[in-house]
Amino acid sequence: MMKDDDELCLCFHVSKRKVVNYIRLHRPKVASQLSECYGAGTGCGWCRPFLRKLMESSQAENVDLPSPDDYAQQRQTYRDDQK
Repeated sequence: MMKDDDELCLCFHVSKRKVVNYIRLHRPKVASQLSECYGAGTGCGWCRPFLRKLMESSQAENVDLPSPDDYAQQRQTYRDDQK
């Protein structure tokens, strides 16, 4: 399971904690506004579904995300499929 200080946006090195705090403080209306959180979701696009999942959850801290290693491996597969 992903911890708060693990990177959620691997392109721009944005941690889960930064995103959760951004959601709590700024209360964005749509997930695309999370791009204002250090550029999260604007790179390869892999993290966008996870950003949406955090945004839609009433308690973003408790959203179950994959372990950092699984997350990175799934992203690599995603990027390989994009080529």
